[in-house]
Order: sequence, then structure tokens, then C-alpha cells
Amino acid sequence: MNITDSTVALVTGAGSGLGEATARRLHADGAAIVIADLESSRGQAIADELGDRVVFVATDVRDELQVQAAVDAATGLGQLRVVVNCAGVATPGRIVSKRGTLPLADYARVIEINLIGTFNVLRLAATAMAENEPADGDRGVVVMTASVAAIDGQVGQAAYASSKAGVAGLTLPAARDLADKAIRVMTIAPGTFETPMLAGLDEKFRTVLEQQVPHPSRLGKPDEYASLVAHIVDNAMLNGEVIRLDGALRMPPR
Repeated sequence: MNITDSTVALVTGAGSGLGEATARRLHADGAAIVIADLESSRGQAIADELGDRVVFVATDVRDELQVQAAVDAATGLGQLRVVVNCAGVATPGRIVSKRGTLPLADYARVIEINLIGTFNVLRLAATAMAENEPADGDRGVVVMTASVAAIDGQVGQAAYASSKAGVAGLTLPAARDLADKAIRVMTIAPGTFETPMLAGLDEKFRTVLEQQVPHPSRLGKPDEYASLVAHIVDNAMLNGEVIRLDGALRMPPR
């Protein structure tokens, strides 16, 4: 699907990291952008910087009314054709540790943001997209974000890995559900990327992470994630699949 002047993209978690890079790329390609992120994020500052046809909507992806407000803002700018789900958390915690049993509330919070929040955005955005006339055969494209942890979950990643496995598992049935609406659904499973989730790592630990990636032996760049999003939007045969973006990384147990 070609991005035109009437194309609107809604990007969650666009106040930083993968989401920010994606919002910037899609805007550079010509789309109007809705930055959906928490009030405390840099979303408004990024919208102000990008300027033309970019709006920020304070959004907790778990909240139906806030997500609907972001979708409404998008349809107010034009035709909502692209949705990219980048909002997420990676709260660590072993199931049983020296501190005791992992609190159920901690596990539930990760599931609610990463999986239920992704589905909340998917369902409300797809409802709006279904009203579009097809363009290049598509009414819309939804890109979700999983993680290599969905397959290679490490020690302390029980909540994170299962939430991302849920996103990966949602991909094909969602694509099949929405096929008759001409809406494609894809998921990217990044490896270790230079994002706020990895901010603050000391240089020694960063080096260890980089050495685990066969080639290129470095952390991924958010622009590389954004580039894949742009290709997914462009390539009509990409649907119902999870793409690992990880430099052939397979995560060790710890």
C-alpha cells in the first residue's frame, strides 16, 4: 500500500524508541501521524518538532476510551490506514526468587499493557479501517510488536515472554479475521535494540549483549525497525506472519 497525502498512521509508544523512529519514518514518507503515548512521555514534544499533520494524544493502551480518542483523532486527519503498536513494558521478575513469589499483580500488569493493550488498539483501529475504501487492495495495515523473548524467553522474563508470545499468537488469527475487510496484520519480533528499555546499561553488559548477536554484532537501531514497518506497509503479500529482526540472535537462558 502506497502512502499518500491522505494516509494517516497511528503509532502507540511513539514518545520514544521504536515507536518514535517509526512515527518519524512514516511522517517522512508522507503520512499524517497520531502519536499515542502516556501523558508523561515526550510525545507532545515530538509532535511539536515534526509539526505539520502530527498530533499527540495522551493514551494508555489499556484504556478503551483513550484508545478510541486516538483513533478518532486519526480519522479526523484523514484515512487511518496504518497502525503500529510499540507501547510496552519489560518488567523483570522470577516466578520464585529470594524476594518471594512473583506478585500476581506484577504479572497481570505486563499482560494488560503488552497483550491486552495491543489487542485493544487492534480492534478499535480495525473498526475504523473497515470504513475505508480499498487503496492498492488494502483498507489498512496493522503492525504489532512481539519480541524474540516470545520464543527465547530468559530467566526473569516469565511475564514479558508470555505477553509477547500472546502477541505472536494473535497475529495469524487476527489476519484471518480481518482478511475479508482487506486489513493486513503483521508482527515484528525485535531482538536487542537501542531503546529506553535498555537505557542505563553499563558498557560491560552492553558489550555482552552485542557479542551475543551473530551478525551484525551490535544492538539494533530503532530506524531499522521503522524501515521494516515501511516495507510491510508497502508489500501487499506480507500478512499473518511474525518476522524476527534480530541479527540471527538466539537468547541464552540468562
